[in-house]
Amino acid sequence: AIPPPPRRGPGSSSDPRADPPGLREQAAAMFEEWARVSETPGRDDEMLMNWATQLTHAGMLKCDDTTERFLHILTELVVAHCLSSEAPAPAGGPHTLLNFAAIDAYARLVLLLVKFLKQERGGNDAAQHLVLFGQALDMTAAVLQRDAEERGPAFNPRPYFRLFAALVMSLGAPDPVLDATNIQTLVPIASALLQVQPLRVPGFSFAYLELISHRNILPRLLLAPGQKGWPLFQRLLSVMPKFMEPYLRNAKLSEPVRLLYKGTLRVLLVLLHDFPEFLCDHHFNLCDNIPPSCIQMRNLILSAFPRNMRLPDPFTPNLKVDLLPEISQSPRILAEPEHVFRNKHLHQEVDHYLKTRLPSTFCSDLRQRLLLPPHEAMACGTHYNVPLLNALVLYVGIQAIAQLQSKSPQVQSPITQSAPMDVFQRLVTELDTEGRYLLLNAIANQLRYPNNHTHYFSCVLLFLFAEAQNEMIQEQITRVLLERLIVNRPHPWGLLITFIELIKNPRYNFWSHSFTRCAPEIEKLFESVARSCMGPPPRPS
Repeated sequence: AIPPPPRRGPGSSSDPRADPPGLREQAAAMFEEWARVSETPGRDDEMLMNWATQLTHAGMLKCDDTTERFLHILTELVVAHCLSSEAPAPAGGPHTLLNFAAIDAYARLVLLLVKFLKQERGGNDAAQHLVLFGQALDMTAAVLQRDAEERGPAFNPRPYFRLFAALVMSLGAPDPVLDATNIQTLVPIASALLQVQPLRVPGFSFAYLELISHRNILPRLLLAPGQKGWPLFQRLLSVMPKFMEPYLRNAKLSEPVRLLYKGTLRVLLVLLHDFPEFLCDHHFNLCDNIPPSCIQMRNLILSAFPRNMRLPDPFTPNLKVDLLPEISQSPRILAEPEHVFRNKHLHQEVDHYLKTRLPSTFCSDLRQRLLLPPHEAMACGTHYNVPLLNALVLYVGIQAIAQLQSKSPQVQSPITQSAPMDVFQRLVTELDTEGRYLLLNAIANQLRYPNNHTHYFSCVLLFLFAEAQNEMIQEQITRVLLERLIVNRPHPWGLLITFIELIKNPRYNFWSHSFTRCAPEIEKLFESVARSCMGPPPRPS
């Protein structure tokens, strides 16, 4: 039985909207009645629908503020009931025991009301069942947020996870109340989860990760007609690396963060295996939120390639990358990098320089524009605006490819003699060590499956290596490539062909550089990677 309704349940103490007089007692009485009816032996759909009609007569199903308050109160009541049942864990058990009967009864009530509105109302009210479903999810998220704020470290996410999971599980029922193939069914679920994302409610992080990867959410969002669920899932997934970034930045992980990181890697592995096109299309936005230290996580995203493509073996002797049919095709990228620097008053200046190479001071001024204000740099752990730098690199590359394609073969100039290459060459020369490392990482993020972006940025890196006047630049280019190759597989195709070309082509004279032999363990590392790529490396004379 549900206990008498408390005046202050989870999340109610500072709610800005006061309950109408008597609503809390009325809601508790109705739920008590529902608990009795739903457990009555021999009950049928007609009995349950008749009971739902009573809520209509009471004015609870208008999908207005009263409905929201009603659902908010019920959420508080069932969570309070669940938490009040907490009992010590059995010997050796990891969790205390909770009674989820009230939570499950409330989930069944929400689904009944959704079914009732779907069947009983038509015409202009045909979508009211989705409105009520969204209200129930939003009220769950609102109560959860306030409960987490009030309880702090004592917050218990399990009742809320149980409630979200019950509603999500209903999408896979044999006779589902809601059409799980309809994106309008999935939008309120994703919206509610974003309200309780780890950046807002850290105590709900593990539950959040499990919910977004649930079999009734992840595949349904990604298989929604017209790929309408892709942007939603990209937002849901991007939260994870963004939340973990401060912890991952220094690679000093507590056990909970380590588990969260491993869980996120497993979700990415599922996507790489079952939905590689999603990772291909959203690689820019996803990598934008991954700190430089998370090399394997980034490799998983960059290794994706369309399922209808057969990758050429990067270890094929004398592979002519520029003759591959796929190398002239542009990849689909569901991001517009210019949006990042449009608000920075940089977009027009970049376009003007790429067309005219004027003003001559543009490249030297650019470094200062990439720096963060001191207070932001302290919070971000870097002096540079990394999203801005990533966007600049991709945008300049896209414009460079467009310039090359617009010229006829008779008048085509090499990519090395161009304004875009001037930008890359000046930046790699004038940035400090930190900025240069971030720049080279942004370039390496475009070394993916065979396409014209991979080919262009591979040429950029190799040209910067060949033309570098300072061996420190060559060492940093090597570091960026090598640190992505020494982690566990998979390795992006474009990364492999770039590194193989670097160590194999005599033009780059790679093995003559002192950094390849600066210590015995470094020398062995280079030899090991080179052996796996192309056989034993030549010994310098």
